[in-house]
Amino acid sequence: MPIEITMPRLSDTMEEGTLLHWHKQLGDVISSGDVLADIETDKATMELQSFDDGIFSKIFVQEGEKVEVGKVIAMLTEVDETLPVEPKTEEPSQESLAEKQRPVKTGMSISPVARRLADEYGVDVKTIQGSGPSGRVIKRDILQIVEATNETSAAAATTQPEKIKQTDFSEPVVVATSHPIVAASDWRENRSEPLSNMRQVIAKRLVESKQTIPHYQVTMSFDMDPLLDMRKTLNEQLAKTNVKLSVNDFLVRCCALAMAEHPAFNASFGGDCIYYHGPVNVGIAIALPEDKGGGLVVGTIRDADQKSLRAISQESVRLGKKAKDKGLSLEEMSDTTFTISNLGMFGVEHFTAIINPPNSAILAVGAAIEKPVVRGGELVVGNELSATLSLDHRVIDGAMAARYLKTLKELIENPAALLV
Repeated sequence: MPIEITMPRLSDTMEEGTLLHWHKQLGDVISSGDVLADIETDKATMELQSFDDGIFSKIFVQEGEKVEVGKVIAMLTEVDETLPVEPKTEEPSQESLAEKQRPVKTGMSISPVARRLADEYGVDVKTIQGSGPSGRVIKRDILQIVEATNETSAAAATTQPEKIKQTDFSEPVVVATSHPIVAASDWRENRSEPLSNMRQVIAKRLVESKQTIPHYQVTMSFDMDPLLDMRKTLNEQLAKTNVKLSVNDFLVRCCALAMAEHPAFNASFGGDCIYYHGPVNVGIAIALPEDKGGGLVVGTIRDADQKSLRAISQESVRLGKKAKDKGLSLEEMSDTTFTISNLGMFGVEHFTAIINPPNSAILAVGAAIEKPVVRGGELVVGNELSATLSLDHRVIDGAMAARYLKTLKELIENPAALLV
């Protein structure tokens, strides 16, 4: 019998998904585990896999369309099975034939996203041969037309003949140049792009976070020389194992050990209670590539206080790569109790971050900067890092934050404790 493929719930907050791309065509033989499509959820772009074998027989949802969770999007049939043949209809009347010849309303198949873009850019969809299934016009078709139009306009602008206008001094003079007129870059032109599901959820959750959580920030600087020296030594020893420890790996372990000592940093506000979590799960913020829509996801390092630096490093690398290539699963993004957002690799010295609910704190980490510092009463050159905690004042007050940062400072500046 036919096997229905439905839009899966790929995250805990997902209510609908956008079908970005079908990887299979009608008639393809499907095996369990094959990737059928790319689905954009509220958190990432993820792969939809088949759990059955069969023939890819029918598509109900086209590329670019948004679909509610649970809705049937395609159908498989067994190898020797055929879909029921739709009953034949009577010969159409002349009046019905006339209606069918109206191209815009009854003959045009176009996805909602493509329709919106066509209206925005003034593209006549009646002139387009769609590249989607059954000739459906999809987002890619509209964008290709817009891009081609922009290139044509730019070429026309750059090939206009140079003129010298002979006028008296009361009129403006156009002076010939040896260089063609350069059209404005695309990014200088007014345009709008629909928000992806992820961007919509990010916007919603961050606004809710700032509006419902009483944020405050506490900043502290750390002497990074001991940690950087240890990192260099350990990476030299680990060179043959293909493991390279990052500064963030050290910070994850430091934060986790400090959380285990200060339970309020492993807690959430529960309305009429404060809920203290058992496992220490540190979330690491991962920026997604702009060519895949950008956005930010948080991968979970579970039981980070019980993991070695090597284990934390391997898990961080795996989560980062998977987030950018295929997208993280719900399991890989859930249950964080504290988050680290690190912009130090971009040279950012200081910033503040917005709390990731239901966490009660997030650490914004800047770069380790080489600067003149006082060490042992003498002025020397050293590396210092500035980090800022954003805190939920309903759970953590200022004195608690100060004690946590003091513990964190002791761990960062005496990193031998991280190896125990």
